[in-house]
Amino acid sequence: MNERRSLHPIITVFAIAILYLILPGSTSPLLAQQEGGRRITGVITDENNEPLVGATILVTGTTIGTTAGINGEYSLTLPAGKTEIQVSFIGYETQVVPVVDAGPVNIQLQPESYTLDNLVVIGYGTQRKSDLTGSVSNVSSKDFNVGLIGSPEQLINGKVSGVQIMSNSGSPTSGSTIRIRGGASLNASNDPLIVLDGVPLENGGISGNSGNFLSLINPSDIESMTILKDASSTAIYGSRASNGVIIITTKRGTDDRLRVTFNTTNSVQTRTKMADMLSRDQFADIINGRGTVEQKALLGTTSTDWNDQIFRAASGTDNNLSIAGRIASQWPVRVAFGYYNQNGLMKSDNAERFTGSFSFSPSFFADHLRVTLNGKGAVNNNRFTNNEAIWAASTFNPTLPVYSGNSNFGGYDEAIDNSGNPVNGGVRNPLGLVEQYYSASRVSRFIGNADIDYKMHFLPELKLHTTLGYDHAEGKGEIYVPSEAAQYYTTKGRDYGYGPQKNTNRLLTAYLNYNKYLTSVKSSIDATMGYDYQFWKSITAPYSELNTIGEVQTTSAAGDQRHALISYYARLNYTFDNRYMLTATVRRDGTSRFHRDHRWGTFPSVALAWRISEEAFLRDNPLISTLKLRASYGVTGQQEGIGNYNYLPVYTYSQEGAEVQFGDQWLHTYRPEAYVQNLKWETTSSWNTGFDFGFLKDRITGSLDYYTRQTKDLLATVPSPAGSNFDKNILTNVGNVDSRGVEFTLNATLVNTRDLTWDVSYNMTWQKMKVKNLSLVEGSATMNTLVGPTIDSYQFQVLSEGYEPYMFYVYHQLYDEETGKPIEGAYADLDGNGVINSNDLYRYKSPAPDFIFGLSTSLRYDRWTLGMSFRANVGNYVYNGMAMNTGAWSTVSYNSFQINNLSASYLETGFNNRQYLSDYYVRNASFLKMDNITLGYNFGRVNKWCALNVSAMVQNVFCITGYDGVDPEVPNGMDLSFYPRPRTFSLNVGLEF
Repeated sequence: MNERRSLHPIITVFAIAILYLILPGSTSPLLAQQEGGRRITGVITDENNEPLVGATILVTGTTIGTTAGINGEYSLTLPAGKTEIQVSFIGYETQVVPVVDAGPVNIQLQPESYTLDNLVVIGYGTQRKSDLTGSVSNVSSKDFNVGLIGSPEQLINGKVSGVQIMSNSGSPTSGSTIRIRGGASLNASNDPLIVLDGVPLENGGISGNSGNFLSLINPSDIESMTILKDASSTAIYGSRASNGVIIITTKRGTDDRLRVTFNTTNSVQTRTKMADMLSRDQFADIINGRGTVEQKALLGTTSTDWNDQIFRAASGTDNNLSIAGRIASQWPVRVAFGYYNQNGLMKSDNAERFTGSFSFSPSFFADHLRVTLNGKGAVNNNRFTNNEAIWAASTFNPTLPVYSGNSNFGGYDEAIDNSGNPVNGGVRNPLGLVEQYYSASRVSRFIGNADIDYKMHFLPELKLHTTLGYDHAEGKGEIYVPSEAAQYYTTKGRDYGYGPQKNTNRLLTAYLNYNKYLTSVKSSIDATMGYDYQFWKSITAPYSELNTIGEVQTTSAAGDQRHALISYYARLNYTFDNRYMLTATVRRDGTSRFHRDHRWGTFPSVALAWRISEEAFLRDNPLISTLKLRASYGVTGQQEGIGNYNYLPVYTYSQEGAEVQFGDQWLHTYRPEAYVQNLKWETTSSWNTGFDFGFLKDRITGSLDYYTRQTKDLLATVPSPAGSNFDKNILTNVGNVDSRGVEFTLNATLVNTRDLTWDVSYNMTWQKMKVKNLSLVEGSATMNTLVGPTIDSYQFQVLSEGYEPYMFYVYHQLYDEETGKPIEGAYADLDGNGVINSNDLYRYKSPAPDFIFGLSTSLRYDRWTLGMSFRANVGNYVYNGMAMNTGAWSTVSYNSFQINNLSASYLETGFNNRQYLSDYYVRNASFLKMDNITLGYNFGRVNKWCALNVSAMVQNVFCITGYDGVDPEVPNGMDLSFYPRPRTFSLNVGLEF
C-alpha cells in the first residue's frame, strides 16, 4: 500500500502532462509565437549538411519555439530582450546559440552518442566526463577487446584499472569472475551489480548455465560499458553497490539512413600448456626400477598420450547481422541477429547461442516525448564435457591402449578387479569418461525494457523518466551415461532430466530530473529524485536422478525463491562557474530478505571536484589542458550471496526416502532450518581521492586515484553455540574488513597524422585487504577459519584477524643443505616447543596480486591497423595442487589392480607420501600475458553499395611466468585439474551495405 502511494505524485504529474497534450483544444506552448520582437530565420543541418527535419528551436528561458520544416528551415519571433536560442534534435548535441545580428541564423548540429568521450552513462542518467566527481571508467565499442568473444565481460578485460576479470576455465561454457577493487566482502557475494539498459540484473545463474549467465547477452550488441568504482558513483544503487557497478549500454538506431552490417569471425583453438607429468618412458623406468612385481605386471606395451585422446583443435564461429538507421523522421531503429558456436578443446564440449535484439527510439511532440523500446532474446544450447577426464588423462597409465579389444565397458580399456568389475575408486579410461557421458542443456532468456522520457512542455528543464523492465530466463537439461560405462557401472548408468528452472525479474523505475544552467549565478543544477520497485522470483521443479532402468538414485526438492527491493533515491549535481562541482546522493532501500526491524538501510554519499585548469592561471596554459581534483565519501550496502529467508523460521518437508516410521506407516517430516532473526546489511564506507589530468590539448590524459574501504557487519557463516540453533553453523553479521588501493590510468595519442595514428593506453592497480575482526564480540579471541578449496578434506587457506584474507595456511618446508631438495615431513618448528603440529602452521602469501597492469596499443597506417593488448599480475601465488596430489610414490597405486602416472615434480622431490600442507607447493605465479594481437585492413568502398574490412587475430598469444603449473591464473589460487585456456586464431570479415 505504501509503495502505491509513493507513485501517486509521479503518476499524477505524468497523467496531467499527457492529457494536456491530447485533449481537444489544448495548445502546446512550445509552438506559441510571441507578438513583437524581431523575426529570425535560418536552416538547421546535421554534420553532413543535410537538413534536420523536425529539429526543435526554443527561445532560451521561455516556452516559445518552433520546429524545422521539410528543408530544415525555420522562422521564429525573438521577443524583446532575448538574445539566445536553443536548438535540439534526437541523437544530436543540444546547442545554445547567440543571436547577434539580423541575418539568417544557420546552425549545424553534431551527433550525440553515449560512447562519445565526453559523455558517460551513469546511474539514472548521463553526465559529461569533465563533470564527473567520482571514480568512473568508460570503455566504448571502439576500444573493446576483439576476436571470438563469448561473453560481455571479456570485452573489457585488462582495459580498466581496479577491475580484474578472470575466465574460470578454458571451456566455452564456463563463466568469469569479475572483481572491482577486489570486492568488499568475505562470505557474501563479491560480484558487481550489472545494469543492462537501466535494468539491474540478478546475480547468479540458472539450471543448465549456472556459471555463465552473462553469456546469454550477445557482446556484438554492446555499445559501451561504464564501471562505477567509488561510493560517490555507486551510492545511487545503494544496497547492491559495495562491489561496484557495471553499466552496459546496448546499441541503438541512429538518425541516419538504414545501414546493413554483417560481421563473421571464424576461429580455430589449440591447446597451450598441460600438467607436467612423467612421459611414457619415464613412467615405465620408475615402475621397473622401484615398483613391486605386481606393479611391474601392470605395465602395458603401448604408448598413449591421454591428453591427445580427450583434447582436440576446436573450431568456432560468430556471425552478426544488424540493420540500423531511421525508418521515418525521428524514428531510429536497430534490429540485429547473431549466431555463435564454439567447440571446446575437450571433445563433446560445445556452446551454441542464437540471439536477436531490437531497439526502437521514436520521439514525439517536437522531441518532448522520447520512447525507447529494447528487447534482447537468446537461446543457448550447451553440451558439457566430463571434466573428470582432465584428472584421468593426467594420471591414467600411459602404457595402456585406449581400447581393450572386447565389448566390455563399451570397448574401453578399464582397470578391473577379480570379479570383473571396474576397480572401486580407480581412475577411469579418460576417453571413456568423455565419450560415454552426455550432458546437455537448453537455456532461453529475454530481457526487455520500455523507457519513456517526457520533457515538460511548461518547464522544459524538468523531465519525467519511467522504465519498465522485464528479465525472464528458463533452463533445463539432461544427462545420460550408458549402463555399461565404467563411471556408473555398479549403479547401471544415468538417464534423467532436470529443470525447468524459471527466473523472473521485474522492474519499475520512475524519476524526475531537473537540469538547468542559471546564467546570472554561473551555476548548473542537475537534480534527480526517484522510486524503484524490483521483484525477483526463481522457481525450480523437483527431479530425480535415475539410472538407465528407471531406479531412483537421488532426489532434488523443488525450489521457490523470491525477494523484492523498494528504493527511494535522490541526487544533486551542482557546478559553479564550470570550476567547482558538488555531487550529493542518498538512497534508501528496503529488502524482503531481512526482518522488518532491519529491513531498511540508508546509503548517502558526497563528492567534491575542482577543475583547476579552468582557473585563470591555467586556462591558457599550452602544456596543461585538463587538471581536476576529486574527493568523495559514501556508504554502500550488500545483500547478495545470502538466502531469501534466512531471518525466518523455515521448515523443510522431507523428500521421498526420508520418512519416519510410526507403527506400520511411513510419514514425511518437517525439519526446522537454522535462522538468525536480526540479520542486517553489510555496509561499506569508502573514501576516494584522485585527480584527472590532460596535456597538450588532451593528447595525453589520465587519472590517479587512492581509495580506502571499511566493511562492517560482514555476513559470514560461523559456528553456532550448542543448543542455540538448528544447525552447527549459522549465517550472521560478524566482523570487519578493510581495503585500500591505488589506481593509475594513462592514455596517449603518440602520433596523429593523416596517414599514421598511434594510440597507447596503460593502467595499473595496487590493492590490499586486511581482516580486522571475525568475532561476534569485537576484541574477543577468535580461531583461524579455514576456507577455500579442499583436497582429501585438507583446506589450504585461512581467514585470520590482522591478515590478508585467503592466505595460504601451511608448514614451512625444510630443505637438505647439500642437495637443496625438500626433506619429506621436515617442517620448521615455528612455536619452538619441539613438536610439529597445527600450531606450526603459518600464513604464507595470497592468491590476490599486489599489482595488476594492463597495456593496449593501436597503430594505424593508411588502411592498415595493428592492435595489441597485454595484462600482467605481480605478487599473486598459486598452490600447485596437481603437483602435490600426484607427486608422491604412494599415489602411483591406490589398489592392487591399477598404477597411475606421477607428476614430474616427483623427480625433484622423491616424496613417498603427499605433503599436503607444505609451502613447497605455494608458488609465485606472477605473469605477463599477451591477450590478443590484431592486424586489419579496411578496403573501404569496394563498390557503390558495399564496404569491406578484414582482420586476423590471435588471442592468448603467450604467457611469460616462472610458475611451473598449467596456468598462473586459476580460480581461488588452486591449480588442480584445470581446463587449459585455448590459444585462438581468428579471421574476421566485416561488410557494410
